[in-house]
Amino acid sequence: MNKPIEFRIDQPLYQKLHQHLFPGDGDEHGAVIAAGIVETSRGIRLLAREVFLAPDGIDYVPGTRGYRALTAKFVAEISGYCAEHNLCYFAVHCHGGRNEVCFSADDIASHERGYPALLDITRGGPVGALVFAKNAVAGDIWTPSGRFQLDHMTVIGSHIRRLYPAPQPRLCAANPMYDRHARLFGDVGQEIFANLKVGIIGLGGGGSLINEWLSHLGVGHIIDEAIAHLLVDADFLFLAADSMQSRLVFNALVHQYLIPGIQIGAKVAVDKQTRQVGDIFTATRPVLPYAYGGCLHCHELIPAGRLQQEALSEEERRTQRYVEDEDIAQPSVITLNVKSAEQAVNDFMMMFTGLYQPEVQLCHQLRFARERSIINVERRANDDCLDCSSSSRSRRARGDRYRLPCRMPIA
Repeated sequence: MNKPIEFRIDQPLYQKLHQHLFPGDGDEHGAVIAAGIVETSRGIRLLAREVFLAPDGIDYVPGTRGYRALTAKFVAEISGYCAEHNLCYFAVHCHGGRNEVCFSADDIASHERGYPALLDITRGGPVGALVFAKNAVAGDIWTPSGRFQLDHMTVIGSHIRRLYPAPQPRLCAANPMYDRHARLFGDVGQEIFANLKVGIIGLGGGGSLINEWLSHLGVGHIIDEAIAHLLVDADFLFLAADSMQSRLVFNALVHQYLIPGIQIGAKVAVDKQTRQVGDIFTATRPVLPYAYGGCLHCHELIPAGRLQQEALSEEERRTQRYVEDEDIAQPSVITLNVKSAEQAVNDFMMMFTGLYQPEVQLCHQLRFARERSIINVERRANDDCLDCSSSSRSRRARGDRYRLPCRMPIA
């Protein structure tokens, strides 16, 4: 297998793990990650769903053949849990250093002793191990078809960053076509854009603008697909369609496959009695795959009643309207689209290049044109949400081992 293997983890879960591994004592600590998986032509992604911290002296103890090890009881409990929930098992520990890390000879020997059995216990895994330094990670991945090395880990948050086993070779200068971009993002930033796969759901007024701007930015692979399964290995998603079904599937893709995204829209309210224009507003809604990350369900933006109405094709067409009146012709592109789309693409650029200040919160934003005002919507989360929560029933980070809420099954 020549496909790269990527491990994805959301920022809150990574912070929880990192604080456990590096509390400031310079010692070694351990944990286990339970993960979902998706495999496509671009490679394999392992999707961190849960982190089980191993308390020192209880579940992480002095080893008989190495410095420290997870106890047999802890390994049995967590591997059994992974088997029961159809998740992959990955043992985690830390080494010293900052920007480079690798497994020790004792680590490798322990993998060779234990992981063939763990493959059986977890019904084919994959299983494996990750070893962290403060700014680096390496992985030893075992599958029924062979043993492979982790290419990199991606941390999903307001700053989307990658961790590698060692510093990456210096890149060549960016194409002169993108010289002005490179002056802001650097050659590294331009290379990041060139290697991204971005999905745009809806190519109407807002989506067509996003498509144009991403092309000028030098994004390497832009897709607009009606078939949700073709989006599961995207690096970012833009939702520029306003049906409830499109919101439902977009929200599921973000959380099930740990793909950050943004929903945009514009709406003009017209009083049906007086024919007077009411609110004119645009929405830019970042959605990150964790609790309080902007889940559309938790913000009550996917009402069940609207989903039922859209079962009728005529109703679905009506929900796409900018102006809420059947007798008013609908514009295909209006300047309101620019207000929602430009903030969405700016968010995308800043997230991948790390230019946002650490304190920036990517909350939903509403812009009211008549008042020239902006409202930031307080972030929400429900403990039992089936998309973003840690509930045993949620789809978060389950990847291909959970079905997307599409109307037609994937063939």
